[in-house]
Amino acid sequence: MLLMKRNKTQLRLLQMIFLINSVIIIPIILRKRPIKDWIIVYLFNAVTNGMIDRILAKNKIIRYPVRLFSKIFDTNILFDYFLYPTFTVLYNQWTYKDNVLQMIYKLFLLLLPSFFIELWAERRTDYIVWSRKWKWYHTFFSLMLKSLFTRSIIGIIRKIDHMGFQRN
Repeated sequence: MLLMKRNKTQLRLLQMIFLINSVIIIPIILRKRPIKDWIIVYLFNAVTNGMIDRILAKNKIIRYPVRLFSKIFDTNILFDYFLYPTFTVLYNQWTYKDNVLQMIYKLFLLLLPSFFIELWAERRTDYIVWSRKWKWYHTFFSLMLKSLFTRSIIGIIRKIDHMGFQRN
């Protein structure tokens, strides 16, 4: 009985985070120019997150006992499709004109708080359960690499787009 009540409280918190992110944060970050870049970053990140998390969940490396739409998804759709893509857009906006060292430094600064929240959630809530094969450093470095990869992809797209404008 206590576990069900705890899960309901945690589910309400997830719903509140989802609402705040969807209604307040996403519209704010998508107003900054170039909007096309931020939509590409958001969608690329969301799609690849879903694919990667599905593989991890299917192989029971990560489980999400408490999640939104648990009858439909076995992954954490809040994190995969909303929170982390929003974070990635913010990171890309913050590092729009930075060199590689500045990008890595800023990513480290941004990832630390979110990483500690995930670490706390893994230890104290039912939001996420890591298997014995998965450690904290897997999460930290995979988020770091994924963020840098997404930043590189949008950088390449910008260069290609810029080259196209120069020819015309």
